Amino acid sequence: MSHPPLADQHDTADEVILGVDTHKDFHVAAGINRVLLDSRGFPTTAEGYQAMVNWALALGPIRRAGVEGTHSYGAALTRHLLSAGISVIEVNHSGCDQLRYRP
Repeated sequence: MSHPPLADQHDTADEVILGVDTHKDFHVAAGINRVLLDSRGFPTTAEGYQAMVNWALALGPIRRAGVEGTHSYGAALTRHLLSAGISVIEVNHSGCDQLRYRP
């Protein structure tokens, strides 16, 4: 038996999830809605953060973002996204350095 959606649940069919790989001087953002819609790099400045938000919103409605390093290189971006009303989810570093090491 199916249940009707709760009143506080949003229709997420068109929602775009923003994913961000953070770096010191630039961040690489990806817009995803079942598939990769687009990806682009942005400078780590207030203007770059706003350009990222504008770019992402042009892809579709954004409610959530996965950001790597929300307490380091992604801290300022995290504050910017939260002030724009976008929820931020901490994404752990992939550990590529550990994957490359083979004793």
